[in-house]
Amino acid sequence: MWSYYGSKSKIVHLYPKPKFDRIIEPFAGTARYSLLYWDHDVILVDKYEVIVKIWRWLQKCSPKDILSLPVLKLGDRITRDMFDCDEQLWFMGFIIGTAGSSPRKQVTEWGEIEIPRTVKRIASQLYRIKHWNIIHGSYECLKNMESTWYIDPPYQHGGEGYVEGNKNLDFQSLAEWCKERKGQSIVCENTKSDWLPFKPMKMIPGAANTFTTEAIWSNLPTDYDVEQLSLFKKGEY
Repeated sequence: MWSYYGSKSKIVHLYPKPKFDRIIEPFAGTARYSLLYWDHDVILVDKYEVIVKIWRWLQKCSPKDILSLPVLKLGDRITRDMFDCDEQLWFMGFIIGTAGSSPRKQVTEWGEIEIPRTVKRIASQLYRIKHWNIIHGSYECLKNMESTWYIDPPYQHGGEGYVEGNKNLDFQSLAEWCKERKGQSIVCENTKSDWLPFKPMKMIPGAANTFTTEAIWSNLPTDYDVEQLSLFKKGEY
């Protein structure tokens, strides 16, 4: 719903469609996969309590609540006394900038342009998340239920930027956990990582004119089981 560090907003449609009625995101963030298939039985889990509290607050909001948030301009600073609750402050802290891993304090040029569009879009989509179950905790707390598991952890290389980043992640334990899931497991990473046999998926632009290659592992067959070498030769990224 809002811009977030590591969001899959531009490529989420490339992942396999869910094969089960229940979708579980153990590293939810802004839950782009669940938003794409919002009418499923959705369970979100995240260790970053701010993210969880924002989601739960949005579930309680009406479109009017969102549309009545302050109109902000470039350079404006946001403070707690401008809002009714912490969740409003944190939410605005994310949408006043782009791809932040935590709420910002000052409106960026991007934020000034995007705030009205973001607020309007979110207000129109609130009904989609009312039935979701949103949990604060670690992926390890989840029962192994037959589901589509969309697993997008902080990356082994590049996942340092999150508040709850890769520093304390045991990737070998996570790999075994992913393999043990009942149903459909879809695991996101990039090709620099080696804790599962990831397949190249799509090259995407990064910082300073660099590119990274998004990768996927799944316990079920996908279109990426054969490396898409022709994709990269044609420059389709």
